[in-house]
Amino acid sequence: MIIDGKKIASELREELKQEVLKLREKYNKVPGLTVILIGDMAPSQIYVRNKEKSAIEVGLKSEVLRYKETIDEKIILDKIKELNKDDDVSGILVQLPLPKHINKQKVIETILPSKDVDGFHPMNVGNLSSGYESSIPCTPLGCYLLIKKIEPNLNGKKAVIVGRSNLNGKPMTQLLLKENCTVTITHSKTKNLKAECLEADIIVAAVGIPELVKGDWVKKDAIIIDVGINKTNKGIVGDVAFKEVSKVAKALTPVPGGVGPMTIACLLKNTVECFKRSQK
Repeated sequence: MIIDGKKIASELREELKQEVLKLREKYNKVPGLTVILIGDMAPSQIYVRNKEKSAIEVGLKSEVLRYKETIDEKIILDKIKELNKDDDVSGILVQLPLPKHINKQKVIETILPSKDVDGFHPMNVGNLSSGYESSIPCTPLGCYLLIKKIEPNLNGKKAVIVGRSNLNGKPMTQLLLKENCTVTITHSKTKNLKAECLEADIIVAAVGIPELVKGDWVKKDAIIIDVGINKTNKGIVGDVAFKEVSKVAKALTPVPGGVGPMTIACLLKNTVECFKRSQK
């Protein structure tokens, strides 16, 4: 089975659209998402446009603040502090990567944890690992929802995460632990990575190495989530050798059209959740 991330993301957006209508009726206002975009890198511009379009589609109040790449760090931090106090702003997102003269960690930590729709603030990271309510990073949340669509009961499943980043690998581990999976987190330095993968009922590949996971690394009926997006001579490929693995796996995400659409849908979901928590 090819996991259709576009279709599942579309279904999630429709659910959010209905929820936003109910929130408007109940509170006479809607969740608001403000995105800060610095510089003119093409991938970031495209990504932010897609976020803005999707936010408007589900009925959110959407705002994009654009700054030149040379903008002073203090101006950005002051703007975040201003947005933190704005009751019409439910979620704040600063598009990464940032110019070298702007401290990424300082920016992340300036955003109120309650408005951190990316789930990167240390308090949200700590809450997730402690099993408390938190914003969850959008890409791992999207991966988790895709896995649950294929296999609602993950109790006792063995999961292997390939990649240990703060953005994907570590939060993915926490989400699957909460589902009572036995989770092994691996990376490019793991000895005999193939043997680890062959044990897995679920593989989430997010290491940034083109077509690393081969067909003979995967056991029959495993669920494979490919987070990788790698530019190669033959075009964009994931971290999984798609043709080989699709002959073995029970379900597999394509690249593109798998995890990517879910990331944006989960950003909208996080914005709605931040709004709901703020109204309690």
